[in-house]
Amino acid sequence: MKRSVAALLMLALAGGCAADERVMQPTLDGAAPIIIAHRGASGERPEHTLASYALAIEQGADYIEPDLVLTRDGVLVARHENEISETTDVADRPEFAVRKTSKTIDGQTVTGWFTEDFTLAELKTLRARERLPQLRGTAHDGRYPVPTFDEILELLASANRGRVAPIGVYPETKHPAYFAAIGLSHEAPLLEALARFGYRGRQAPVFIQSFEVGNLKALRAKSDLPLIQLMDGEGGPADLPGTSYAAMASPDGLKSVAAYADGIGPNKAMIIPRGALGTLAEPTTLVRDAHAAGLKVHPWTFRRENYFLPLAGKGSLNPAGHGDLAAEIRAYLATGIDGLFSDNVREAVEARGPR
Repeated sequence: MKRSVAALLMLALAGGCAADERVMQPTLDGAAPIIIAHRGASGERPEHTLASYALAIEQGADYIEPDLVLTRDGVLVARHENEISETTDVADRPEFAVRKTSKTIDGQTVTGWFTEDFTLAELKTLRARERLPQLRGTAHDGRYPVPTFDEILELLASANRGRVAPIGVYPETKHPAYFAAIGLSHEAPLLEALARFGYRGRQAPVFIQSFEVGNLKALRAKSDLPLIQLMDGEGGPADLPGTSYAAMASPDGLKSVAAYADGIGPNKAMIIPRGALGTLAEPTTLVRDAHAAGLKVHPWTFRRENYFLPLAGKGSLNPAGHGDLAAEIRAYLATGIDGLFSDNVREAVEARGPR
């Protein structure tokens, strides 16, 4: 047993060294990779709150990322999902108990409380909760309301006042086909809000992302703002049954994506897979193939807790403890990625270094 443990540790250390020694590949345009604050500084504040976004700005994020869903009265708000029992105190609010229901979202049955069943005024009475309390605690639960997209853009406008290089916004449309089917479309309110706050043209500090395809194509027909096709390691777009992300990530698939999008946002395991022991394996050709198609690559999601880190980066056996996130990020930067999503902005900025 002792020899097996020693061998495992040697393998982990060897993997970490190999990652650090890889030759750095260039980004698509030669610019430094961007750091995208995943749901804000969500490793330190409840995700998708103004407090989380403000901390991410303070810590040096290049972009902040709000996931966008809609209220019953058609207002864009920031939540990871339209089902909000994990991220708000709605389940503890007796006045909303009768709104608990089950719905089919992207082919899956989901039970809980849904933003489309609440007006904005009702949603504003709720308070945010930590989505991963077992890893991050609950010290900030109950402090912050659910923000609207307008409020997030107002925060950015204030933060960017006087800045030479503005901090950008990176919204994701969540379940756009589902929302469109119930008469609540993302596209018009999203583009209207961005235009009202000055985000116009391809050089604007904005990326719009989606796991679906139809929504991005509809946006491309109406706007020249940069678009990102999200991809996961399994499955495929909810609006294109029979199409897999694996096929979309092939060289031919990437050429098709490039016809309507400016980049891809893949699950990071599509770039560097994990071995059976949780070690980082050799990189795939995805970054190279995407760059050959003219697409930027922004993988997700980098987190400092041991639970999420590769074997060589774990600091202890405690899943909630913090490990060597910087080493994991450096391994991915070496592949030539053009940016990355992280819950831990300070660590990601330090690992990337100055732009």
